[in-house]
Amino acid sequence: MNCYSSRFALINIWRAIAPVYKSPLAVCNAFSIAPTDLVATDIVYRDYVGETYLITYNPTHQWFYFPQMQPSEALLFKCFDSAIDGRARFAAHTGFDDPTSPPDAPARESIELRTLVFYPT
Repeated sequence: MNCYSSRFALINIWRAIAPVYKSPLAVCNAFSIAPTDLVATDIVYRDYVGETYLITYNPTHQWFYFPQMQPSEALLFKCFDSAIDGRARFAAHTGFDDPTSPPDAPARESIELRTLVFYPT
């Protein structure tokens, strides 16, 4: 397999280190995001500049979140897919202020791992 010519994707694995009661993770349904909602933004590192997308508010966005995630749970979602055949290419995600969180809830502790997946052609 030639990984330079095949489809590839970045898959994020997100896991709580301790139970999450504050700033839970939310993921937006990719098919509810219009192309005009995406705003290309630079990420400036010490040695190079990368690019990511921010999204602008749109009332059609469909957000889902996972309340009180436990360390035994993990969430996998696609950060990027090189395929341009109509399938979801991105998964907008964020932590947010959950109004149902206790006011004295501990800060979220989580870890994420990004994997690079190559698909056979």
